[in-house]
Amino acid sequence: MSWRPPGDRRPLSALRDFLDDEAAGGIVLMFVAALALVVANTPLADGYFALLRLKIGGLDLLHWINDGLMVVFFLLVGLEIKREMLEGELASWPLRLLPGIAAAGGMIVPGLIYAACNWDNALGLRGWAIPAATDIAFALGVLSLLGSRVPASLKVFLATLAILDDLGAVIIIAIFYTADLSPMALGLAASVFSLLAILNRLGIRRLWPYLTLGFVLWVLVLQSGVHATIAGVALAMTIPLRRPRGQSAEKGAEAAAPLVRLEHRINPWVAFAIVPIFGFANAGVSFAGMSLAIVTQSVPLGIALGLFVGKQIGVFGATWVSVKLGFAEMPAGAGWMQIYGVSLLCGIGFTMSLFIGALAFPMAPNLADAVKVGVLAGSTLAALAGWFVLHKAKSPAG
Repeated sequence: MSWRPPGDRRPLSALRDFLDDEAAGGIVLMFVAALALVVANTPLADGYFALLRLKIGGLDLLHWINDGLMVVFFLLVGLEIKREMLEGELASWPLRLLPGIAAAGGMIVPGLIYAACNWDNALGLRGWAIPAATDIAFALGVLSLLGSRVPASLKVFLATLAILDDLGAVIIIAIFYTADLSPMALGLAASVFSLLAILNRLGIRRLWPYLTLGFVLWVLVLQSGVHATIAGVALAMTIPLRRPRGQSAEKGAEAAAPLVRLEHRINPWVAFAIVPIFGFANAGVSFAGMSLAIVTQSVPLGIALGLFVGKQIGVFGATWVSVKLGFAEMPAGAGWMQIYGVSLLCGIGFTMSLFIGALAFPMAPNLADAVKVGVLAGSTLAALAGWFVLHKAKSPAG
């Protein structure tokens, strides 16, 4: 639980409330990713890849994980975004400004670097958004290893930036990674979404009607051509955060809010089950036959450079310009070297980058390993460099 001044009865944001869980989940994710790499390069590899290809109900297991389980991940992302926008760290424009500008820089520059590496590769260009994402759990996991060396304001800055980054990734997925649309399924999905909005307007506070219609929404979105995980975000936007009339902002009243109840219930499952399962299923890459020529091909090179170089330039550059021009203020108690270290950590793209990579090249299995190599290389370099810089950095007061 985050510290707050005595007598401050304002509701804690979900972002602050979940910081510890996010960090712990990131550490679990690191372990699982390493385990997937080990398994994929041992005699267990054949069984590992055969399991992912196992057909269940017409779809392979990997498909169920990426299009089914990850809907819950995107539901949590949507709940966090809505909560922060309404009454958390993104509740006003002054609070949104610095992390918003930093997030924009951290998405634009990596995309441009990737595009420059793949300018003459029409298929490869489809992956331009892969290095634009930040893995909030992984980044906070690395940050947690530094303990009190990092001021709390910097942790909030990173988490807020990463949430805005997730919002950008959701928009990118919805716009750029949508297959042929089915007007009928899309129309029915829109009707179900309207019903969910009506439930919200009517003040329905029980979760089961939302979750039941949410399941129907997921099935319809899956059939519509829009990626199924968007259903999770859409459902989140309809979950009520309003308190009953007459209730104050006491802890008990906040706990009764449907959005908060759902957020608290699914957060441990996402952090310690769903995301690790996704990571284990998607991080495994065999290094058999791997060579420098393969690693330096345009797709993996563009991803690695986008994450490691593009993120630090985009996030740090945008932050520096914003502060120097007086558009925003530095996070309290943080120095420029610490801002630079956090900018490096933003290059950890793992979960969302692997997810976008799977969407970018669904019909090009030869690029699947290339994406994994690029994401793992860029994310690992960013994590190590970010940890080193923050470990050596001193706060202005120190």
